[in-house]
Amino acid sequence: MSNLEIVELQDSEIINFAAEELKRYLEGIDNSLNILIEKGNTVTSIDEDHIYLGTINQFNLDKPEVDDPEFDDGIYIDINSDRGIIAGTNARSILLGVYRFLREIGCRWIRPGDDGEIIPKKNLSNINVKVLEQPSYRHRGICIEGAVSYENVADIIDWLPKVGFNSYFIQFREAYTFFDRWYSHINNPLKGKEHFSVDMARSFVQRLVKEIKKRGLLYHAVGHGWTCEPFGVPGLGWDIYNGTIPASYVRYTAEINGKRGLWGGIPLNTNLCYSNPEVREIITDSIVKYLEEHPEVDVLHFWLADGSNNQCECEECRKALPSDFYVMMLNELDKKLTLKGIDTKVVFLLYVDLLWTPEREKIENPDRFIMMFAPITRSYTTSFSSTDIPVDIPEYKRNNLTFPKNIGENLAFLKRWQKIFDGDSFDFDYHLMWAHYADFGYMCISRIIYEDIRNLRHIGLNGLISCQIQRVFFPTGLPMYVMSRTLWDDSVAFDKIVEEYFSDAFGPDGKLLKEYLERLSSLFTLILSMGEHSSSLESILRLAEIREVVENFRPVIEKNVSLRTGNIARSWLYIKYHREVVLGLISILERIFKNEPDLASKEWQELKHFLQKEEDVLQPVFDLFEFISVFERVLKISQ
Repeated sequence: MSNLEIVELQDSEIINFAAEELKRYLEGIDNSLNILIEKGNTVTSIDEDHIYLGTINQFNLDKPEVDDPEFDDGIYIDINSDRGIIAGTNARSILLGVYRFLREIGCRWIRPGDDGEIIPKKNLSNINVKVLEQPSYRHRGICIEGAVSYENVADIIDWLPKVGFNSYFIQFREAYTFFDRWYSHINNPLKGKEHFSVDMARSFVQRLVKEIKKRGLLYHAVGHGWTCEPFGVPGLGWDIYNGTIPASYVRYTAEINGKRGLWGGIPLNTNLCYSNPEVREIITDSIVKYLEEHPEVDVLHFWLADGSNNQCECEECRKALPSDFYVMMLNELDKKLTLKGIDTKVVFLLYVDLLWTPEREKIENPDRFIMMFAPITRSYTTSFSSTDIPVDIPEYKRNNLTFPKNIGENLAFLKRWQKIFDGDSFDFDYHLMWAHYADFGYMCISRIIYEDIRNLRHIGLNGLISCQIQRVFFPTGLPMYVMSRTLWDDSVAFDKIVEEYFSDAFGPDGKLLKEYLERLSSLFTLILSMGEHSSSLESILRLAEIREVVENFRPVIEKNVSLRTGNIARSWLYIKYHREVVLGLISILERIFKNEPDLASKEWQELKHFLQKEEDVLQPVFDLFEFISVFERVLKISQ
């Protein structure tokens, strides 16, 4: 048995974890290794049988150089046989370097959880790996959405650095709504509702933050709730609030059509009277207090209400745009944080009413803030491009706004903001929130993700935080694989990424599966693009063509489910289930096009029941709650 020592040049939780991960995977790859982990201080020479983990500075390396060592990652790997170094610009980068090294020697992580690991078996005595890399973008993260168990989130946090992400965003103070959807088993009556509380959600978040910090990931926090929580009104989600509303809060809410109060009964969607200095004081004081109590937050999101066309119409608020009052609060917040010696970065967003730039206010300390472009009304059938951007944007009409739909119109708003703010920024986008459900093969949305990320530098944004379903690996994890690979290196060709993924996740017949899913994506996209211009007969014939494609591919699926082993077999099992879902949806759509709503509803109930019965099998990769919610809304099928 060969001996190998992993030497940590810093005693930190993150580097300790990096060393343990390196040990665990290397022993799994080569069971002839006997690996020890030791602490060290300096390196005068690279000893035989030693792999050193440390920062770029500790090895006196000139590269990679970064602008911000806390936020920017860079890795240096030089390992020859049984000796070498894995270095990074910070502790997180060392962990990223460990996973990058493991990837070079054959490890793959095709989805979160143990069933997503592909670990080769080989002798490592003659390995030779040299890598010097900096990611293409600073911001590479995921934002919690959908319905999740604690284990779902813990698994994706564990998975993120393995594929090159560097951040995780937990929305709200406790993310209650996302956990409650799972533990209450909304949309699955076959599972009994479990007890779940706000305190349990808070406990989950505390535990998850420890997992985030153990990996050195940048922790983004809150976003929603600043327009209600500081006033004693919970903002746990987008549901109607049935509790008592304090009179003191009502007088601070936006006046619309001469009345103040909750907008649509939902605190989270209710804007306030931002011209009122008391409102701004209460909000900014609450943020300061929160950061004093939560120093673990790396990036704090300060958002206004999640509604639109519901800004205050009082005489004072009409004197300026919502973005003017927003920037006023940002400046007030910055001064308070500076006095307290708190240097946490604060995210402000370009979203619905806030797409319109302020007319009189200006951010006074750009270094404090990160600008977040959130084009939630955009189309996901075309990608970002620096061309065809209108010069003009629509006039701001209070509470009578029409929001941009196409890419060029959205980018016109971004360019206006970039003229008055040249600080750090990223795209906060929703490719895998709803749009992916229209792409049954995930091939079209994967290409849009790829093209969007490659265009980020051209539109002046330094990365992506993806607001998305967490369990979005059904039928495949290709969209997430494309996202992670392209954020790390946007020079890699799309076709190469796709080829890599299908080979790694599905083995020898991965190419056949790729062609099959491309066919599904293109055919369903064609049906959607025809829209109102198609006849029912045309749509029915197209669905028949899809059914034939699915039926013809059945033998390939069955063969691989029976022949493959380990996690590749699991990948094919998910494809087998996906086949049943596609056939069910084809039949439902045919009923709709034949104007047979009762039969469409009956078959929808049958498909739902099938998925509800099989949820335990699909749960790690498929969000049943969101799937049912989206399709019942889009197809207008009764529950």
